[in-house]
Formats: sequence, C-alpha cells, structure tokens
Amino acid sequence: MGHRIINIAVYSAIATFGALSCVHPEEISFELDAYSVEMPACGGTKTIALESPQQWVARTQEPWITVSPANGNGSTECSIIVDSALSATAREGIVRIELIGSGERKDISVKQSGFDYQIVSEKTGIEIDSYADYGSRSFDITVNTNVPFEIVIPDEAASWLSCKAGNLELDRGLRPRNVTLHFDWDVNFVEEPRSAEVLLRPKDTSLQLSRNDNIDVRQHAAEPIEIGIKGDSLSLIAIARALKCMREFDTNERMEYWSGVTVWKSGPNKGRVRSASFILFDTKEGLPYQVRNLTAAENLSFFGNANTFLKDLDPGNHICELTQLKRLTVSAYGLVSLPESFTKLKNLEYLDLSGNNFTRLPELLSKENFPKLHSLILNANQRSVVYDLSNTNKTDLGGFIDECLYDDKGNRTFPRRFLAWENLDTLVLSVNYLQGTLPDFEDDPQFPRWTAEEVNACDTLPQRLIGLPKVLPKAGRFSINLNHLTGTLPDWLLYHPSLDLWIPDLLVFEQYGKDEFGNNCGFSNTPANLDYYYKEYPKKKYNPNNTKN
Repeated sequence: MGHRIINIAVYSAIATFGALSCVHPEEISFELDAYSVEMPACGGTKTIALESPQQWVARTQEPWITVSPANGNGSTECSIIVDSALSATAREGIVRIELIGSGERKDISVKQSGFDYQIVSEKTGIEIDSYADYGSRSFDITVNTNVPFEIVIPDEAASWLSCKAGNLELDRGLRPRNVTLHFDWDVNFVEEPRSAEVLLRPKDTSLQLSRNDNIDVRQHAAEPIEIGIKGDSLSLIAIARALKCMREFDTNERMEYWSGVTVWKSGPNKGRVRSASFILFDTKEGLPYQVRNLTAAENLSFFGNANTFLKDLDPGNHICELTQLKRLTVSAYGLVSLPESFTKLKNLEYLDLSGNNFTRLPELLSKENFPKLHSLILNANQRSVVYDLSNTNKTDLGGFIDECLYDDKGNRTFPRRFLAWENLDTLVLSVNYLQGTLPDFEDDPQFPRWTAEEVNACDTLPQRLIGLPKVLPKAGRFSINLNHLTGTLPDWLLYHPSLDLWIPDLLVFEQYGKDEFGNNCGFSNTPANLDYYYKEYPKKKYNPNNTKN
C-alpha cells in the first residue's frame, strides 16, 4: 500500500512537469507599458517596461535619443534618454523595438518641447548693509539664460552700484547657460535707505521671452550719528575701523585721553574733538565718510597707508565738508588727485600732502582758492627713485613728473604760481621730479618788486634787493632739493632775505641725477659758501663776523 502511494506521487509530479513543459515561449505577449514619451526642453530619462518572448533590438534615427539597453533577450526595462534641446522649436522622434525572430515591431513616439527664450535670475531681490569693510562690498548672482543680454543700472544708482558679468558662452544653441554677475557697492552714508532696479535686457529686443527677471537691490540706511561729543567718539572709532588702523583707541578711557586726540577745553565745543591723528593704516579708498561728523575739529592728520606707492587714490568729498579746518595732513596716503570740492576748505592755514603719488601739481592749489594758507608741504611724491630720467622705461613715477610749464624758449620751468604765493611762509617741494629752470621773473613787469621804501624801512635789508622780484617774501622755509632742476640760480633767490634760514646748501642747491634730456642736474652758479650773502646782510645775526668777540 505504501509503495502505491509513492508511485502515485511520482507520477503526479511527472505529469505536472510535463504540463508545464508544454507552454511555448510564443505565448508570452510582446508589450510595452507606454507608447509615447514627452520630454521638456532640458531633456531627461524615461523608463519603459518591455515584455518580450524572444530576442529584440531597439533602433532610432534621431541622434538626440538614446535607448539603453539597445537589445536584449526577454523582458526587461529600457531607458529612453533624451538630450537637451538646442532650439526654440519642438521636435519629434521614433524609437522602434523589433523582435529578431518574428520581425514584430512596436513604436514609441518621443516628443520634446523647444526652449523658450529666458533670462532667469537665481535671486530677484537682495538687501545689503549700509557699510562693510573694503573688499567685502560685493555680491554675486547667477543668471540662467539662452540670450545675450545687457545690464542696465539706473543713472541715480550708478554712483554706488556697479556690475561686471562673466563670459556667457552660448555654445549649444538655445540650451541655457549660467553666467555670474558680480556686483560692487559703495557705503551709504545717508540716513535713508536707497534702492535700484537692475534691468537684464535682451540685446535683441524683438525676442519674446517667457521669463525676463530683473534684480531689485535695496541698501539699508546709514546708522545715524548725532553731532556732538558722543558722535565724535563714535566717528573716531568708525574712521579707525574703516582705515584699518594698526592702533586702536582705548574706549575704556574718556575720549580726551585717547592717543592722538585732543578736545576743546572750553567754549561752545567743549569736550568735542579739536584735533585727531590717524597713523599706520591700510585702505584702498578715500577718507571715510565719518570724518564729516567732526565739525568742531580744526586739525586732522592721516599718515602712513600701507604700500602707498601702489595706490591711486582721491581723498573724496567728505573731508571737504569740514570748512572750519585750519590744518590738514593727508600724507603717505597714495593720493593722485584732489576733488573739486577741496576748494571749500577756505580756512586752511596748513596743508601737508607729502609722500603721495601726484604726477602734476593740483591746479586747484592756488592763492585764490586758499587765501589763508601759509604752509604748503608737497615733498617726496615719488613712487620710486630714478636717477636718469632720460634712460628709464618706468612710467607713472609720480613726483610731479608731468608738471610741464615752459618758457618762451621751450624749456621747462619751475611752477611759477607757487613762487608768486606771497602769503606762504613755508613751501616744501623737495625729493620730486621737478625739472627745468627757476624763473627769474625779469621778463614779467607785473611781478611785484622790492621797493626802496620797503628796503629803507628795515635796517637789515640791503640796497641790493631794490628792484629784484619779490618772491615768497614771507617764506622762512623754502625747500626744493633733490629734484632734477638745472640752469642758473636767479638773483631773487641768491639775495633772498631768508636764504640763510633755508639752509640752502642742503635744502635748496642740492639736486639729483639727470633730467629727461640726459643733462646733469644741478645749478651752474651754486655758490661755494654764503660769504657773498653776508656782505650784503652785515647786520644778520648769522654773520660770522658778529660772533668774533
């Protein structure tokens, strides 16, 4: 009985296997789960489920369509990969899947839309602070586009906002590419916010864009600083911060004890800044806008910018608001120009612009613009030292190298307007590249002369002065050494009442190098000593004969 049950089970298994083996492959249908594919312009991948009883192959005549895998045996999944479009026109293609054995075919329709013309910004609005350190006043925005465009900044914002675009390479037709816009902005020193709508405008205005973004830039208002003692202290700290001064003010102490700062001890400005000095800093800008808050100051000094000889700066307009200033030093700063508003400083008595990079003497420096000025310091404006100006390939030397006043014979001459500035008691122009000769003014009948009345009224003035040009009559300090001057020393200098005070052997007569024509610099009639001078001025206390007792 047991053996019979086993045999029945075996026969049943054999029968079942035989029944299964009688199912033919042709009975598996040839089907796809989708017969059409729609793709966006950017392209992509679509997966199709394929049922097949045998080997098959996929074909397409469109180079922008790829099928993976392209052949197989039996059922599987196929990926239809569509490249990014290149134009604005839609396109269509066919993917054909064919059974190798039977030749049966199935087609998949592939449709792709074209690109719309577009200028799409990753940000259409941005807010910026009123202030940031130099080098941090910028932001970048990425724009995705398939059309060349221009950046239009409103005229009213052009003074504080600028933009440079990277290179837009539309190397694949209308396939959009990313380009970076780099914006630079300036400090807002007004206590009101400001804004600008930056237009991204297609160069071909006939195009119809599906999207055309603009960028709205909004800047915060400046933090208000109240004019007064507190405002002065905040301004000093802000100026030092903006200049990146090496020395910081000790804010744990009262402002009157800060290094380089003095305050008014009495009067309506008691407690406010009277003078302030900023030394050893590193800035690539003009004087910070907070200087305009120091409305009680009469003396400000800025000295020692890093890498001065590499800078091309202007002090800016903010300092020009301080019309009460009497003394101003902007030395070793890197200046190459002065703003027109600088003439507002009518009360200046002392101006030091030494150690900068001027190639010409600023035209606005004149006795008419600065009627109270008596001390003018303009020495050492050379970027680098060149011995022979006729044999150098260096350019932009500074040192007033381009100061080109010429006489009737076509020779360079010293800037005459400074010599006619009768109120100057100090004029320092040493260590520059001034060339040519000193004018003698003999051919200028309008130039003032020493009169007999003036000479006879003072028992120290010699008769030799009568009729000589009255050049810098108040100058107790006149320094022009180590320039590239040539020619003869005029009589107005050789017999000037203050010549001995000028220490002429060191600070007047001594010149340097060769001029632009290769001439050795120096004066042809430099005196060996001042004996001739003291003969004319026997009553001078510096006369050696007066000390022989």
